[in-house]
This record gives sequence, C-alpha cells and structure tokens, in this order.
Amino acid sequence: MAEPSPPRSLPSTLVRAPIELRLVGRTVLHALAVGASAGAAGVVLVYALEHVQQLLLEDLCGYVPLRAAGDRLMGDAPTPFRPWLLWIVPALGALFAGLISAKLAPETAGGGGDAMIDAFHHRGGVIRRRVGPIKALASVLTLGAGGSGGREGPTMQIGAAIGSLVGRYVRVDARERRILLVAGCAAGMAAVFRTPLGAALLAVEILYRDDFESDALIPALLASVVSYSVFVSAYGESTLFAHAPRYPFVPYHLPLYGALAILISVVAVAFVTMLHGVQHRAALLKLPIWVKPAIGGLVVGITAAIFITLFAPGVGRSGQGFGILGGGYGAAQIAITGVDWLPAGWQAVALLVALGSVKMVVTSMTVGSGGSAGDFGPSLVIGALFGGAFGRAMQLLLHDPRIDPGAFALVGMGTFYGGLAHVPVSSLVLVCELAGSYDLLVPLMLAEAIAFVALRNHSLYHAQVPTKRDSPAHGDEMVADVLDKKRVGDYVVRDRAYVTFRPDSSASEILSAIAENAWQDVFPVVTDAGEMVGVVDAEILRTLAAEGALAGIAIATDVMKPPVSLTVDQNLHEALEVMLMHGVREIPVVDSKEQIVGFLDEAEVTRVYLDVTNGPTS
Repeated sequence: MAEPSPPRSLPSTLVRAPIELRLVGRTVLHALAVGASAGAAGVVLVYALEHVQQLLLEDLCGYVPLRAAGDRLMGDAPTPFRPWLLWIVPALGALFAGLISAKLAPETAGGGGDAMIDAFHHRGGVIRRRVGPIKALASVLTLGAGGSGGREGPTMQIGAAIGSLVGRYVRVDARERRILLVAGCAAGMAAVFRTPLGAALLAVEILYRDDFESDALIPALLASVVSYSVFVSAYGESTLFAHAPRYPFVPYHLPLYGALAILISVVAVAFVTMLHGVQHRAALLKLPIWVKPAIGGLVVGITAAIFITLFAPGVGRSGQGFGILGGGYGAAQIAITGVDWLPAGWQAVALLVALGSVKMVVTSMTVGSGGSAGDFGPSLVIGALFGGAFGRAMQLLLHDPRIDPGAFALVGMGTFYGGLAHVPVSSLVLVCELAGSYDLLVPLMLAEAIAFVALRNHSLYHAQVPTKRDSPAHGDEMVADVLDKKRVGDYVVRDRAYVTFRPDSSASEILSAIAENAWQDVFPVVTDAGEMVGVVDAEILRTLAAEGALAGIAIATDVMKPPVSLTVDQNLHEALEVMLMHGVREIPVVDSKEQIVGFLDEAEVTRVYLDVTNGPTS
C-alpha cells in the first residue's frame, strides 16, 4: 500500500523558510560590512580633516573656528590672527584638491550628492574603486584649508562608493548593488553627523523629488546603526547642537512658523540660484578644470579675511571665524542658543542675517566652482541663521516671552535643506536628532510641508528624478509591477469575430479560412463540446502550403500545437511572458469553464506599457 503523501503546505513551508533566512542573513552581513567600513572611513576622514584644519587655519593663520557644542573634537590653541595668510590658504587647498580630482577622478568634484544620485539612477550602482579615497583626500584639502562646505556631502559619496565596492566583491546583481550604495550613503552620513535614523531616511528619500527607495530602507537602517556605533566608539556620543531644555508647544505660534517657512523658501531660492549661477559661470571659464576651485577658494579667503577683520574687533573676538569657513556649525549654534558676545536687539538680527548672506556667497563659490565640499552642512547653517534672525525679530516686535529664537533657528535649519533637497521627512528627523529633542516636531511638520510645496521647481541636486517611474534604474521593474496589477479579463477583446477549427478540419479548409482572415495569428482547435484541444499557428500553415501534396490529406489534428491560452484572472505581465515564449501576437482567453471568451492582442499590452512609461495615450 502506498504511503500517504504529506500535506501540500508542508513542503512549501520547508522550502521557503531557509530561503528567507538566507536572504535575511545576506542582507544583514552586507549591511554590517558596509556600515563598519563607512564608520571607519568617517573616523579617519574627521581625524584627518581636524588635523589639517588645525595645521593650516589655526596654527598658520591664527583662525579660531566657531564650533557647535558637540563639534569640539580637538582643543583650540590660539595663535595671533594673520589675515594676510588667510586670504590665500583656501585657494591653495582648493587648487591641490582640484588637481587631484581632475587627474584621478573627475566625478569627485563638487558636493558629492549629485554624483551619488547619478550613480544610482544611471550607472547601476557602480562607482569606481578610486572614488572613495580620492574624494576623502580632496575633501580634507578643501575643507581643511577653509573651503565653505560640509563634510557630510563628501561622506555621502564616500559611503556610497564603499557600498558599491562591497556589492562588487560579494558579486550581487545590479538591484542589490544599488541598495548597498544607498546603505553606504546612509552609513557615511550617520557616522559624521551622528544621526542614524535621519541619515537612513535621507539616503532613501534624496534619490527622488516625490518618492523614496523603500527597498533600501532596512539595509540603510542596519548600516547606519553599525556606522554610528563605530564612530561614537572613537569620538564619543553627543548631539551636535546644544539647545534649551524644552521648547513648549504654543499653538498661537504656528502662523509664525508658517511665515518663517515662506521666508526660508525665498532665501533658499536665492541660494540655489546663486549656486547654480556660479556653476554655470565656472563651466564657461576657458581654464583647466583643476584651476576653477582655486578661484572659488580665493574669493572665499578674501571674503573671510575682510569680514573677520571688520566685524571681529567689534564683538571682541579677534580672529574668530563666525562660522564662515568650513561647515559653519558654530554659527548655527549661536543662532540656536546665543552667545555672550552676540549683540542685543536688532543688532543681533542684523549680524545673523549678515552671517547667513556671507555663508551663501562663500558656499556658492566653494561648491559651485567644483570644490570638494558638501552643500548639506552649509544649508543647515544658512537656514538656522535666517531662522534665528526671524525668531529674534518676532521677539522684538511681538514682545511675547514665549518666543524662543532657538526654536525658529532649528525649524529654519530643517526647512531650508528639506525644501531645497525635497527631503521633508528625513530633514525633520535629522533636526530632531541633531538637537536631541522632538519638542519641535509639529512646527517642523508645518514648515517642511509649506517649503516642500513652495520649492517644487527648485532643487540642490540636478540628478534627482521625480519618481521611480522616471528612473532608468527602475524602468523594467515599474512596468512589470504595473502590468502585474492589470487583469487580462479587463483588456480581452470580446466583440471581434474569430475563426476556430474542428479537430477534423481539412488542411485546405484551414488554408482557405486563414487567407480570408485579416487579423488572427492563432486559431483555436475546438471540439463539439467547446473544449480547446490545440491551436493552429499561421507559421506552420505557411510550411504546409509549400507542401501541396500534404495539403490534400492533412487535418487540423495533424498540424495543431498544444493549446495555449490565458484565463481572465491572469495579469498582463504573465500574458506578455506567454506571448514571448510562444512567439504569438494574440492568445485566446478562457473563462473558469475553459470556454473561449475572446482574444488578448499584443496591441493592448503595448498600449498599457506606453501608458505606464509615457502617460496615457489618446
């Protein structure tokens, strides 16, 4: 007696579980490798950057960096201020960095965000091996010498390069390589900015204007956790900015935050226009590409030397940089918490606006000329400076003791970058992590939403695409996904007359019927009971027509192929695969009783495809 067969669900469970566990294990291992590598790279980058800055700016030029509360990784050793050196040092650093980038890896010029996004959409997640170390060296020279930019932008590209490299070594396909690229980007940001959740969300959100890369979210989170852990193990755990103990929620202040969002949007448009204008002018200069960052660095150095010379004595801060050079997080810090040397009243408002305006100029010159420096950090600083100025102005005008300028500085910080980069969710979380407080969640939500709408037609990143549908990386996936959701029964042609044959139909009868038919390519062979037992292919009949003798004795049973059909409940993706497999232009469609209800033509599938890729056709 035969043994009873096991339940059908048991083999399915036994087969599926190990596959899922292998996928989980592989994802975790890859994310661990990317996160650990990006975290170590972040430690080395920050260490090198701090030492080069101390050597060139602090020891040589007597420049005193203005730091945020959590940005004091090294002690300051004041030396006499030498503005006659400060004006040239940023240019020299940018010159050597530009030379290295131009000769070895031109894609490392600029902030790094656009290059990372472009690699995801257009290069299958592939970034050359040399990009990581070249970007790090160029960024250390540019920022260490005083270029106005953030270290987070370069770490986006460095981390993405690490993710791409890991993907190459473990031999994953293009889709997984792109995911590892995103995970590396998140890990780089999480390390140097110490914002693991915000960095992971930013990495999946920054690729699109109106979408996000959901498949990469979990690997990005895992890589961020590991990278953050490596970095804080070396430099300690702290938030970047100090802030007030509490920011109480005051509903009556929401209109003020809405007005702030409008102001920040105007300033953001001015900044991105300036930045893109410098990029355009730099592209037109008939000079070697490696010289252009030096010109930007020269403008930065001269601007910083003049500003510090004119304004520093008035506040008793000789040699104080006011956050003009480098990332400028110290400037954002004084906008949030103030400082004892900051003037009172409208003078403070004017100084913050002046600092924000100068920061816009020097950042545009650094990044726009091709300097290897990020636009992310300065964007936060500019938003904080104008937000802090707005908060102080409202405090003076309304005499409301509940108004805290620091709250407006933090909201302005997230709103500026979130609106320009089209990353409202991640920038909101980033600001909360940077401050170590979610007290401002509601005002941030309001301001981010307003700026997101107001800045729809402006972006920091040229390489962003609107949605997954617009990305070459997802073209085939998106079409397949949409076709998967379309039922064959909704597109079958039911009202067009078609020809069928009986199993004993003669070859001559078949040839005659085909000759009189203008559209059909597949002819069902149907019994008297309505059961389809096969199909006659027009291609076979061409061969039969050439054999005149056979045409007189063959019947449909002799020339038919096995039956091929679709059910009304199948999807168009499956229908397309069947068409390609059998090389036919249309397929009979049957209902649950195996009765033919009509035909699905390739023209219908093509029309749906065009609707998906190009918009509905008329």
